Amino acid sequence: MSNPLAAGLGLRRKPDPCALVVFGASGDLTKRKLFPALYALAYRGLLPDRFAVVGVARTEQPTRQFLTGMRAAVKQYARDPFRSDVFESLAEGVRYVATEFDDDPGEDRVGDVLEELDRTRGTAGNRLHYLAVPPQAFPTVVREIGERREREGWARVIVEKPFGHDLASARELSTMVQRWFREDEVFRIDHYLGKETVQNLMALRFANGIFEPIWNRQMVDHVQITVAESMGIEGRAGYYERAGAIRDIFQNHLLQLLALTAMEPPIDFTADAVRNEKVKVLRAMHTPGPKSVVRGQYGRGWVEGEEVPAYREEPGVDPSSTTETYVAAKLYVDNWRWADTPFYVRAGKRLARRETTIAIQFKRAPHPPFEAIAGEGLRPNVLLIHVQPDEGVSLAIGAKVPGAGMQIRTVHMDFLYGGAFRESVPEAYERLILDAMLGDATLFTREDEVEEQWKLVDAVVGAWGRDKPTFPNYPAGGWGPARSDELVHRDGRSWRRH
Repeated sequence: MSNPLAAGLGLRRKPDPCALVVFGASGDLTKRKLFPALYALAYRGLLPDRFAVVGVARTEQPTRQFLTGMRAAVKQYARDPFRSDVFESLAEGVRYVATEFDDDPGEDRVGDVLEELDRTRGTAGNRLHYLAVPPQAFPTVVREIGERREREGWARVIVEKPFGHDLASARELSTMVQRWFREDEVFRIDHYLGKETVQNLMALRFANGIFEPIWNRQMVDHVQITVAESMGIEGRAGYYERAGAIRDIFQNHLLQLLALTAMEPPIDFTADAVRNEKVKVLRAMHTPGPKSVVRGQYGRGWVEGEEVPAYREEPGVDPSSTTETYVAAKLYVDNWRWADTPFYVRAGKRLARRETTIAIQFKRAPHPPFEAIAGEGLRPNVLLIHVQPDEGVSLAIGAKVPGAGMQIRTVHMDFLYGGAFRESVPEAYERLILDAMLGDATLFTREDEVEEQWKLVDAVVGAWGRDKPTFPNYPAGGWGPARSDELVHRDGRSWRRH
């Protein structure tokens, strides 16, 4: 393959020979994300020269049938055109094993297949285990992997979110994982960190001398972080009823985006240096009081022209459920750079549109001579980072309208990945799987990060336990409950709507 394509993933070297073992290989995550990501890596020649994939799941099917499903998934979800030669080169090293995760004979069959691949594919005893299974299955799978861990070659494990249900369960899970794996062998995945725009946030700040001097409380009025989804729970009531928006999105995605936005410059871009700075931010965060947190649950409404049911009407949801589908908060990072600067964050389902953005709003100019004539046309400068769906960066500035007189209007200087680079934007899972093969944990969360995030969430959820909310309190297709607007309005500010 042509290696110029590799530039989009910042390839430093090819990974060691290895076998990727996917537990839960018959699920949607494998079809929609993992196998299309492997195909994209194969398409660019980024996989190890000696590589294999072992799919492990409860569904009874031969390898041939599993590959038929993966071929269809690649054609539907991969970002690259389908090429039979690329897919077949990947498929040659694929095996499928049907077993219950706690079944000893089944796990022995997995071990036998891996030994066969060491001989025939040259995978050298190196194993990358991917846990694409429900959270309640994590302990069982990790134990089975650990008890059969090979002495030769390296072993790593990728764990999908959520890592635990609260601080106590996260610590219990960490203790169990550390019986067999060192911290540098554990990759807690948050796919938001694999998105190009999230990574570009560090480049934007630290590779451009104009931004870092103004990235502080003296120049920034406030920060808004939005993770909005137009879809509902998509048949995941069993998971979502236990998690809610605060555990599904707030605990990981939102707090990670905040930490990356607020962190100090790392001494270098090694995994520990970057994660050390993120942990400092998380430790400096105040626990928000009850008036600084809003929760909501969607009722019936219209989304993108289609009428949708209320959360309590979704299949599998308790008709009197008090699970939140929306959460907003005003947070503070109590350090020298950000003291007294509010970070407004929100996440929700069945909102007006799908959007993940980080908006840094700067303070107004102290005395613009044309303020009277600018009126509402001139707004504060805003640096808007679009994480999804249209990756890019936009800077709002004041400019003179052509013609006579001094009329000022806000305009936008836009940088979009799709227009600036010929190479299509890599999917997050491509980068994250490749980094795990390389042993680079920069874009994965460390144990102490997870614990700090759960401490904040536990404090908020504990306060919620003292009252029963009135749900539903926002219609599907809107922007959340009215109290969310009040959270910002009482500070003389408002949520961004575009």
